[in-house]
Amino acid sequence: MERMERFYRIDQMIQERSVVPIESFMDELEVSKATFKRDIEYMRDRFNAPIEWDRDAGGYRFGKQTSGGPRYQLPGLWFNPTEIYALLTMQHLLKSLEPGILAPHVKPLLARLNALMDTSAATLSEVEKRIKITRMAARAGKLQFFETAATATLKRNRMHVTFWSRHSNETTERTLSPQRLVFYRGNWYLDAYCHLRQGIRSFAIDGLRAAKLLPDKAKSVPEEELDDFFAGSYGIFSGRAKDWAKLKFSPTTARWVAGEHWHSKQRGRFESDGSYLLEVPFGDDRELVMDILKYGPDCRVEGPPELKKRVAEQARKTAALYAAKAA
Repeated sequence: MERMERFYRIDQMIQERSVVPIESFMDELEVSKATFKRDIEYMRDRFNAPIEWDRDAGGYRFGKQTSGGPRYQLPGLWFNPTEIYALLTMQHLLKSLEPGILAPHVKPLLARLNALMDTSAATLSEVEKRIKITRMAARAGKLQFFETAATATLKRNRMHVTFWSRHSNETTERTLSPQRLVFYRGNWYLDAYCHLRQGIRSFAIDGLRAAKLLPDKAKSVPEEELDDFFAGSYGIFSGRAKDWAKLKFSPTTARWVAGEHWHSKQRGRFESDGSYLLEVPFGDDRELVMDILKYGPDCRVEGPPELKKRVAEQARKTAALYAAKAA
């Protein structure tokens, strides 16, 4: 039985029986007399427990609370050490996502969790030292308008934004009805109904150049419609699926790709030569082309023809850069 669990059991035994002999504590808690006495002293010192020894009754009982002193109370939140480790690790993960959206709100919780741990157990600082989270390809930036986007999303309000698009290199003023925030490949995106384009769009949060919360209620888009638009095809640019990409991976690469999740509706199978044929639905092919090219000669596009042409064109342009330098 862990230490905090013993504290609660000691409290419960005295509450139920009024007076409890030390032998009963030792039997039920499965501890030595020395350990039990250390627990009692800890409860007195840390939680102001008015536990006292009653010589006449032959056991421990609750005495009167000291007048004007701190009130006895066990922590209202209790977890065992394994659960605490999990919570501390989860907080470390959330903190690493940037921005640390929950950090100010969970500081009191973290303090209480650390207080519940034995002195020999791992603390938050130990978790941060022993568990490393590396974010590859995440774009740098403080995301200063993240809080505005998060507030608008959760409170269901519209927001006015100035948005810069990396794709078009254009800046536009828009009114958005936020639907949900998405953390994808190390970066934050806002799925929203765009009142300028009168349709669903996805906006990179680090592309916001200004953001203001509006009093108007956000236009709600049914969850099914959002999923149909954003989860219907491959990548963050998604949109509704227009076709299926058929990708053939070499036998060596197949051993990795076969275990990867590219899309919820993907289809895959091993071929007789050990290669792997993966099929995924796609709409906008920008991200898909980039992911195909990173495999180089280990991935061949089998179809459709337009995707095959796009990948071949990008591969030729890449090869031309090196051919020009060699010449």
